Amino acid sequence: MRPHHLLDAWLRLRRRLTRRPGKPSGMLVVSAGGLGDTVLLSVVLPRFLALAEPGETVTVLLRSDAARMGFVLPPQVKVRAVDFGKLRQWAYRTQVLTELFWAHYRVVVHTDYLRHPDLDEALVEAACAPQAFAMEPRPSDRHAQRLAANRSLYTRLHDSGPPHTDKVLRWAGFADFLTGRSLPPPVVALPASQLPEAAVLTVPTLVLQPFSAVKLKQSPPDLWELIIGQVPDNWRIKLAGHPSDLDKNPEFKRLLDLPNVDFEGAPFAQLAGILRGARGVISVDTACMHLAVVLGVPTLCLASAAYVGEIVPYAPDITPANMHVLYTPMECQGCLGACWFPPEDGMYPCVAALDPDVVLGAVRDLIARGI
Repeated sequence: MRPHHLLDAWLRLRRRLTRRPGKPSGMLVVSAGGLGDTVLLSVVLPRFLALAEPGETVTVLLRSDAARMGFVLPPQVKVRAVDFGKLRQWAYRTQVLTELFWAHYRVVVHTDYLRHPDLDEALVEAACAPQAFAMEPRPSDRHAQRLAANRSLYTRLHDSGPPHTDKVLRWAGFADFLTGRSLPPPVVALPASQLPEAAVLTVPTLVLQPFSAVKLKQSPPDLWELIIGQVPDNWRIKLAGHPSDLDKNPEFKRLLDLPNVDFEGAPFAQLAGILRGARGVISVDTACMHLAVVLGVPTLCLASAAYVGEIVPYAPDITPANMHVLYTPMECQGCLGACWFPPEDGMYPCVAALDPDVVLGAVRDLIARGI
């Protein structure tokens, strides 16, 4: 037994012996995914809000890193950030779990298919809400027994389909299950009322996002240099990323020596306006790409085949007209990054197999539409 399990047992006993005053009120939506997941959740979240009672506060609990993308969520929700990296530390765990208990929520909706009994499910348990809803979790050899035991945390569980199911469609089906509605699939786009103001860019601008937290998903600098070579001379190119990306990927620094190319390290809330003001975005499969898509910006994604059937490309009936994905079909596609083949030049084989001629043709098409 790990130390935080002993803490959980003590906190569980303390909750059982404590009576909270008043009636439970408020809705807590738990989402333990990353930045890109938060963007995609924003498309479906309004459907879950129908579960809230009139005038009831809705709080969306996000990982602290994902909370940087909280601005895409409907404006009426509150964002609660939790540092999952510290959640096994006694003092922090005690604080977070105790605050959730005293918040006295009426209902908790856990939106994650991939779950962890020590992290997100510990938060659900601590809330002790009269109602708690979730999907059946993704099968896990490591946590199967504890996930099965945690079924008792929920008053309703939804079978959302096989593991390879489009993430947005999975959420939409879960929302229909809870609300009793049968709505059409949601197109991946924000409503016009939620779009940030477009930045005024003095020259036509193309945003490139070549960086990924998973370096195996990155196309090489040589391909990005060829892409830059397709851009009209009077356009500006912004190489977007976190300021640390160039330190982690020094081979990309030479792109900044090319004419009309500069680095854009703005945080996502500011980058959103820049994306809206740009003529287009070319990106690897990353949060910036999802953000550009929901903002309605013409977007070309250079993807791996690792997430086919679940994330990228999106299911056809939810893909907006502004999104175009290039990937190389593979027999092993849909591996979710658990590639069993050796890397090729530092890339997943499916990424290395992207045809530069096809990529450049798609780039020229995107630029032609932006002129």
